[in-house]
Amino acid sequence: MPAQNLVACNAAYNDGGLGKLLAALVDEARAGGASAAYFAAAPRAGDASGQAVPLTTLRRLLRTPLLQRAPAWRGFLAADAFDRQVARRLEPGDVFVGVAGQALHSLRRARQLGYRRRVLVSPNSHVEHVARQHRRAAAAHPIEPGWLSAAQRRKTLREYVEADEIVVQSAYARDTFLAAGVPAERLRRRDLPPLPRFAPPASPPATIGFRFLYVGRLEVTKGVAVLLDAFAALADRDARLTLVGGFATRAMQRWVERAAARDARIELAGGDPLPHLHRADVFVHPSYEDGLALAPLEALACGVPALVTEDTGMKEFVLPGHNGFVVPTGDAGALAERLAAVRARPLRGTFAPFTAAA
Repeated sequence: MPAQNLVACNAAYNDGGLGKLLAALVDEARAGGASAAYFAAAPRAGDASGQAVPLTTLRRLLRTPLLQRAPAWRGFLAADAFDRQVARRLEPGDVFVGVAGQALHSLRRARQLGYRRRVLVSPNSHVEHVARQHRRAAAAHPIEPGWLSAAQRRKTLREYVEADEIVVQSAYARDTFLAAGVPAERLRRRDLPPLPRFAPPASPPATIGFRFLYVGRLEVTKGVAVLLDAFAALADRDARLTLVGGFATRAMQRWVERAAARDARIELAGGDPLPHLHRADVFVHPSYEDGLALAPLEALACGVPALVTEDTGMKEFVLPGHNGFVVPTGDAGALAERLAAVRARPLRGTFAPFTAAA
């Protein structure tokens, strides 16, 4: 696949957080008229510059009972298989762009092929910081293991060394790389704005009660257990909590479903988050770690205030008391107090929605 710039990301084009990142990276690679091609789990329909990397045989293995109970190893095997296939298919080019955790073999092959620049995009903070935060989450709620395996951590550290440049998505993420000893000159910041469709509704739909919303993977490391503990402490029968997303493990699914069975105010949902955002009064993102977190950015774009933690890049977009609040990471008591406070004094409608130029 001859091209000046080549992007590789194990995601479906424009689907989910990684898919949206892939689409943005392809657009960036084509900026200024440069030709660009990309490898993906599923390219955009009809796009001849995108090449699918099927993992059919591996996917059958990943569905075995043993790996179903080991999400970290499941994720590592899928990412590593994608990386190895991309490395085998790689042809000479100018700039290679890969995603952290799934690009070591591709970066090495790009060096052998004489690529002028090899770029690693990190959706998260420094992997050692991620590991610490995952241990913290597991200690608080030992429901499931986190998505980061020891093998993935070691591979990512080698990618940092192999890449010429590391791209981060927030000041928070950049600070963790600097604290880990990565020189500032090897780091570059890029923003990932929400898609234009994330905007306030023309006319707000009718709703019942006061609606809190979470969108994202329903995982311990995302702080979902902390959110459910905090919401249980909210003595307000008119409050509602909607969780939109999928589960990584059956253990977490059972834990969340039991919480929902105990509290009729909790709703589990899936599909497009936009209709839920248009009905929400407050978006809650209680993650233990996120390099940015696109979902709360989409909430702000829809005019919905956001509660985020100190360990997410989103905190730089939140002006406390104006369009949301920043809460201590992993502190269910502090989050419960903030839920009660924004219920008593809603912020919705008191600020201009986020825009990419903000």
